[in-house]
Amino acid sequence: MPDNEAGQPSGKDQDRTDRERDDHDRTDQERAAADLAATVSQLMRRLRVASPQGALTPSQRTVLGRLSNGGPATTAELARAELVRPQSMRVIVAKLEELELVARTPHPTDGRQVLFSLTEYGVEAVASVRHSKHAWLADAIAHRLSPEEQRTLAEATRLLQRLVEE
Repeated sequence: MPDNEAGQPSGKDQDRTDRERDDHDRTDQERAAADLAATVSQLMRRLRVASPQGALTPSQRTVLGRLSNGGPATTAELARAELVRPQSMRVIVAKLEELELVARTPHPTDGRQVLFSLTEYGVEAVASVRHSKHAWLADAIAHRLSPEEQRTLAEATRLLQRLVEE
């Protein structure tokens, strides 16, 4: 169908143009999502390498971080939060207990359950890991990015925070 008097496609031509634009936008969004996921994975690997607790698995580190931020928790609570089976979480927590990073205490209201919390050594380990990661990242930002790129990164960080909000 020919363009209308305003020079705009009309009818079926407009529908096709809209579909093509939607397909192009979707492709751009999928490409951006794939690039972002790959970059975040690379950043996480770099941060892990920068930390002194290299012997810990990512799951163990995550549990330590969760206990540090959220306080004492049961194995079931940790498993739900990390989307793993309780049996898997028991193995993770047992290793952390063996390393004296976490300790168990009876649940205050349910004698059948046990709460896990960070030991003093666990608190120090988490602080050391965070400090090492933050120091590496701050140094990389300061030395590899221009002031304008640093401002752009700060804005992108706010956008990423919006993406992960639940």
